[in-house]
Amino acid sequence: MLGFVSTLPQQPQRSPLSGHMVICGDDALARRLAVELRYVYGERVTLLLPPGRDPRRPELPLTQRGRAATLFGRMSAAMNRNLVNGGNGGNGGNGGNGTTGNSDNDTNGGVEAVRILEAAEPSDEAFEEAGVDTAAALALVYDDDERNIRAALTARRLNPRVRLVIRLYNRKLGQYLETLLDQAAAVAVPGLDPTALDASTTVLSDADTAAPALAATALTGSSKVVQAEGLLLRAVERTPPRQGEVADPGLCTLALLSSTTHDPAGAEGSDSSGAEGPRLLPDHEQVAAATGRGTVVLEAIREAAPDGPKLRMGGRSAPLSQIFSRRLRWSALGVGSAVLALAVASTLTTGDHPLHAAYLTLLDLFGMGDPAIGDPTARQIIQLLSGIAGLMLLPLLVAGVLEAFGSLRTASSLRRPPRGLSGHVVLLGLGKIGTRVLVRLRELDIPVVCVEDDPDARGIPVARRLHVPVVLGDVTQEGVLEAAKIQRSRALLALTSIDTTNLEAALYARSVKPDLRVALRLFDDEFATAVYRTLRTAHPQALTRSRSVSHLAAPSFAVAMMGRQILGAIPVERKVMLFAAIEVAGHPQLEGRTVEQAFRAGAWRVLALDATPHEDRRPDLTTVAPASPDRPSGLIWNLHPGYVLRAEDRVVIAATRRGLAELLRRRRAVTPR
Repeated sequence: MLGFVSTLPQQPQRSPLSGHMVICGDDALARRLAVELRYVYGERVTLLLPPGRDPRRPELPLTQRGRAATLFGRMSAAMNRNLVNGGNGGNGGNGGNGTTGNSDNDTNGGVEAVRILEAAEPSDEAFEEAGVDTAAALALVYDDDERNIRAALTARRLNPRVRLVIRLYNRKLGQYLETLLDQAAAVAVPGLDPTALDASTTVLSDADTAAPALAATALTGSSKVVQAEGLLLRAVERTPPRQGEVADPGLCTLALLSSTTHDPAGAEGSDSSGAEGPRLLPDHEQVAAATGRGTVVLEAIREAAPDGPKLRMGGRSAPLSQIFSRRLRWSALGVGSAVLALAVASTLTTGDHPLHAAYLTLLDLFGMGDPAIGDPTARQIIQLLSGIAGLMLLPLLVAGVLEAFGSLRTASSLRRPPRGLSGHVVLLGLGKIGTRVLVRLRELDIPVVCVEDDPDARGIPVARRLHVPVVLGDVTQEGVLEAAKIQRSRALLALTSIDTTNLEAALYARSVKPDLRVALRLFDDEFATAVYRTLRTAHPQALTRSRSVSHLAAPSFAVAMMGRQILGAIPVERKVMLFAAIEVAGHPQLEGRTVEQAFRAGAWRVLALDATPHEDRRPDLTTVAPASPDRPSGLIWNLHPGYVLRAEDRVVIAATRRGLAELLRRRRAVTPR
């Protein structure tokens, strides 16, 4: 079975499940997260969606439920194709509607069904129907922060022990909410295990998770950085070596790309690409056999530097460069230099004291001195030159006053792209994702021009504060991208929430500049593959990339629902590689094995050993042992392949989604029905 749908009755029925995962959301992230937990982690999932019909657009039928069922159907078909072991012989799934088959078991890999409910709001009745009171974890991933907060408070009251994973865009509010809900759990359940309490509430932002990867697609360096406190991992894409060259292996090879010597751009493969797509965590034999293929290598592992002062990009205490134009500043410098030269000349020719000579020069400059009748000729010439300089000063002062008033008047308005701007990134969309990507690009000191059709969009105040040029208009209308200087830009980032809008903008931009680097935000893998192939055929010399925000963010939310936190994630084409800290105890795949034996190709690789005392450890490595020359930040890198992993050890690993799921998968007892 792929799922079954139930509308909420007048009298809510108690959920038949216990120890399951509940997901509440209204967009693509909820559906992706359900797929991640069901098909990757093997969890029983209840998905609570808004009613299928949008009351504002009643002609659209069952959008949320239909999309979820379709996504589950495609994932089920992919699972059937990729299954190595048997066990799917009796499944008569029907991926189109998600409402067929046996309601108790799903034979696709032994994963039980996704239960889909509908509710306009995450109320007490809806939570009771979904079984939140007996659930192991609850994810609240609505697009509205306020709705997630209300739902989190309700869920904590109904079940103090449930693990909450909350999607919030507001970082500071998320920190306060996490502390509040943890305190509520501690009060409601005295004596709760500190480890369980630490993981009882996790606040995440899909925008923060996806922004670094999206920003990196606009750059030519292809460097991927994962940073946690005390930890900095940098992975770099290596282009396929030329004939006779040997690629730099770095510290270790994390992935083989689909790109080859004859096809440098690759196929932008995803999880459904098969052998033609990227291969994560290959072994030495696979790396040696993949000659002429692009790679992602781990290039550097070091202690993260403390945060330095942020780059000032304007604001209340803006420098003079934000008030006066460059031409006016140069003019003022010229007049000042002329006055200084006249004062020096007066000192040298008349023998006056330098201060007295400067004083007389200023008097002449402002027309307040008496004519130098009877004075030496040099003094008369200097007075004439000072008067001329004074004439130059008057329009300069007027221009300065006008520019200052103009700057103050336009401080609350949006900047237009400068005339000579080039080499910038054109960013389409200033919603949650676009705003975070904008901040990330400015932190990297990359010039940006934004395009947004909504003057009240979330990112407009941010762009104004950062003094980033913004073009207001519909990107699908002619002339809007030209106003953003697309013909002189280095890349286009199309990050609106509508796939077709992003595609239309990319096609139009390519018609203006065929070799433009383009990165699109696309949800569907199949659609992204079709778009990539078409753009690649039409513009083989240009680089095209596509990313799905929900696909990048879903692994982080899934791991949090399992009671863990990942250190970071990097995209490898349309796949994702995760970095996490894992306790060796309870994992027979690691415990008692050497580092070399613990490595499983395509699943996980041990990168480092955490030497932090057990009592000081936290899941996210924010507390580590004191740094020393031999052990920076308490993390031991370059482990000997023969080191035997002990039960008390904790290791940092790179893993695929399925590999990490195998390590974190819960061992549940079967509950009678």
